[in-house]
Amino acid sequence: MPEKNKKEFEDRLWKSIRSDMTVMVGVSSVDPRPMTAQFDENNDKAIYFFTAKDTDLPESLARARRSTVTYASKGHDLFATIHGTLRVDNDRAVIDRLWNRFVAAWFEGGKDDPKLCLLRFDPAEAEVWLDASSIVAGVKMFFGLGDPKKDYRKSVAKVRL
Repeated sequence: MPEKNKKEFEDRLWKSIRSDMTVMVGVSSVDPRPMTAQFDENNDKAIYFFTAKDTDLPESLARARRSTVTYASKGHDLFATIHGTLRVDNDRAVIDRLWNRFVAAWFEGGKDDPKLCLLRFDPAEAEVWLDASSIVAGVKMFFGLGDPKKDYRKSVAKVRL
């Protein structure tokens, strides 16, 4: 696939996650769980997650670990598996920038709550799928036009992040 097309897939992925904000995050010893994605304007590729220190993910992260983020857009028009590294990153400046009323609702002690933990996911690569079963694709199949297998190949890309 040409780099231009891969860039389009990557751009759509980031736009969609930033809009929906919910992804599934897991490491080999912890099953994926839904987490709310936060983005820092000072680092456009890292994804941050607020959580409590006494939950499975931070407890499994004595060091940075290979991790997988899976994503399905709300409209089911984009799906992705993103591989990268997950680590605890309690950088106070990042916490200050990302802090909002939704996060505050979970931590009674505010930014100084002893249970507060910020996770940082640094993506390395992703496989992105666009919905290949659109109405147009269905009409083409009904009339015997086009090849769904060929059309599908245009709807998936592996991208380096």
